[in-house]
Amino acid sequence: MKFSEKWLREWVNPDIDTEALAHQLTMAGLEVDAIEPVAGAFDKVVVGEVIGLEPHPDADKLRVATVNVGADESLQIVCGAANVREGLRAPTALVGAKLPGDLKIKKSKLRGVPSQGMLCSEKELGLADSAEGLMELPDEAPVGESIRDYLQLDDVTIELGLTPNRGDCLSVAGIAREVGVLNKLSVAGPDLGACTAGIDASLSVKLEAAGACPQYAGRVLRGINSNAETPLWLAERLRRSGLRSLGPVVDVTNYVLLELGQPMHAFDLGKLNGGIRVRYANTGESLTLLDEQTIELDSETLVIADETAPVALAGIMGGAASAVGEGTVDIFLESAYFAPQAIAGKARGYGLHTDSSHRFERGVDPQLQVPALERATALLQAICGGEAGPVVHVQQADRLPVRAPVRLRNARIGRILGADIAGDAVVDILARLGMGVQPADSDEGRGARGEEELVWEVTPPSFRFDINLEVDLIEELGRIYGYDNLPASRPRISLAMGARPETRLKPADYKRLLVDLGYQEAVTYSFVDPKLQQQLDPQGTALMLANPISAEMAAMRTSLWPGLLQTALYNLNRQQDRVLLFEQGLKFVLQGSELKQEPVLAGLLSGSLLPPQWGSPARQADFFDCKGHVEQLLARTGQSEQFRFEPDDNHPALHPGQAAVIRHNDRLVGRLGALHPGLQQQLGLSQRVYLFEIEQAILVERRLPAFAPLSKYPSIRRDIAIVLDENIGAQKVKDCIEKAGSGWLKNIELFDVYVGEGIDSGRKSLALGLTLQDLSRTLKDEDVESEISTILTALDRELGATLRE
Repeated sequence: MKFSEKWLREWVNPDIDTEALAHQLTMAGLEVDAIEPVAGAFDKVVVGEVIGLEPHPDADKLRVATVNVGADESLQIVCGAANVREGLRAPTALVGAKLPGDLKIKKSKLRGVPSQGMLCSEKELGLADSAEGLMELPDEAPVGESIRDYLQLDDVTIELGLTPNRGDCLSVAGIAREVGVLNKLSVAGPDLGACTAGIDASLSVKLEAAGACPQYAGRVLRGINSNAETPLWLAERLRRSGLRSLGPVVDVTNYVLLELGQPMHAFDLGKLNGGIRVRYANTGESLTLLDEQTIELDSETLVIADETAPVALAGIMGGAASAVGEGTVDIFLESAYFAPQAIAGKARGYGLHTDSSHRFERGVDPQLQVPALERATALLQAICGGEAGPVVHVQQADRLPVRAPVRLRNARIGRILGADIAGDAVVDILARLGMGVQPADSDEGRGARGEEELVWEVTPPSFRFDINLEVDLIEELGRIYGYDNLPASRPRISLAMGARPETRLKPADYKRLLVDLGYQEAVTYSFVDPKLQQQLDPQGTALMLANPISAEMAAMRTSLWPGLLQTALYNLNRQQDRVLLFEQGLKFVLQGSELKQEPVLAGLLSGSLLPPQWGSPARQADFFDCKGHVEQLLARTGQSEQFRFEPDDNHPALHPGQAAVIRHNDRLVGRLGALHPGLQQQLGLSQRVYLFEIEQAILVERRLPAFAPLSKYPSIRRDIAIVLDENIGAQKVKDCIEKAGSGWLKNIELFDVYVGEGIDSGRKSLALGLTLQDLSRTLKDEDVESEISTILTALDRELGATLRE
């Protein structure tokens, strides 16, 4: 909300300066975001009147003006503005004047003709960013008076950053009400009395969607001059509030919006077909708005219609077909109350955000419609003339919001605020806030009550939608009483050292491991592109958002991979060809009608395994690097032997032959692999990408290390090379050896895989190192040979593996 300080002080004028006023508003919860002067810094600029005009002798586009500035002698000024003319009154910078941008006015010659000043536009005075000609002042502007005094430019605009619950302060009236309460001053607003109806003309109004629009007021005005000039004072107030002048009818509706907080709209009466119907749109209807945008309406959109078609998007924007134009002589002025839930989200759904929708979404005073209509009528008649018909006021009272009383206990105030506010002060503050306060019996039903036993029934005013609970009232007391006046005290906290199980890892433990491996943590949106998610997880069912931020963020993620892939693509497109990312977060899985949130850890690896260095040749990361990183994560749990990696050739997003599932005691807990080449090409990724995702729950539980005695006898290693079917995985070989081996077998290490010359087609060679050791003695050669023979026999029997010759 942006407003002029001088405008506010016409309503209420506390004896404090601008800085103190801004601090007061901020401390009351109406945060001041900016304070800016309403005009640039300049001096020696007065009201001038052009009393003579001649063509320039040597320049077709220049003219020589004789300007009366209220001095003994008129000034000769050379001007090139298209709208300069005799009788025009405009700001005139005298010789010696300083204008915004460090422009100094001196006596000069323009194409040989002396010039003794400058006629100014709004841009040259810092009143606008651009201008097409001189700033035209009213004919009654006093010649010779300082422009700063005439336009009251020694003023500032104050911009508030209001929270959504303070829609009552989206007007000068609302802010003045707050300032009056804070300074214990009365507020003097304009006269909102009824205007006398001079004609009988009216328009019928039907409320066909009373739940969304329980109250509608309107009035016909005939014979207005829509080409009348908006008064300078009104146009200036609009400008200082961030709005530009668009003609007297629109300017008046915008002015009332800023002044009272009631959005209004004016229809060209001659362009309406029959009466007004407030209804929901029919499927297939469309509407061209004032901004020339044509939208397709759905059945949940509230519209203002005549007897044939929609003429406005209710509470948001009017239609172009019924807009007021230069030839308009008769209008229908609308002032309605729309329920916030009927307007919320509708403007954004059509890609719109207007001052009107901003206010209706937060709630407008349901008692403001008729007074605002009377105020707009008075202003329009003063500016444009015309005669007004009677007010057509249609309402369904049982659908209007009712402010229920809230019970307030004095003892509760002290417990929450930490300050004892006297009962009289409580009543005074609440009454000045416009609330009805009545004494009530305490919960204990005592007869003689002390101060701490006081209880009140407080009825919030119609414009305060945010007062529903006792704590809301206490918040109001705190901010008006003054947060600075509340006592400062340190909370008393009973501290106790909590138990920290050694079997539980913190997320920071495995995050630190990934950082040590070169990864960087990413935080991506929980909302993802449904198409990308379908490609990565076609079997998952995603929860679709009813009102997404954009089409690319319309589904809740069932995996963290979409966000990581989009982040990787962003980096690769910016010449960052080494990308190692991880993310800890939630994925959202629909299970029937319930949404399950599963915490997972996901990672992405692409490009060079190591950063450029002299000590190691550059090498692109591969599947086994990704698997090795996952194995290091799993090793932190102390349960590596309980995890198994099994081939996964069925996942559509991963490369067959370079994908695996991770099982923990036969339960699927994660997967990893290379992104499928087809999907990699569709996404526009320029290099191979490897992904992994693991349940977070299995990473945080660890087995405590336990001491095992060390053997004082030497270990013996035997290497074997076996030939077996190429489809048999190394895990099956390891399982077979562990099953066949005795307690002497301490370690199995796969150190070579060979396919090629000397190996039959469809077969492969695995080289394994077996470490044997006993705690009680040194093993003999015959012991080792017997153990190896037993293992080879089991490999041959169960897997068809033979010793390579």
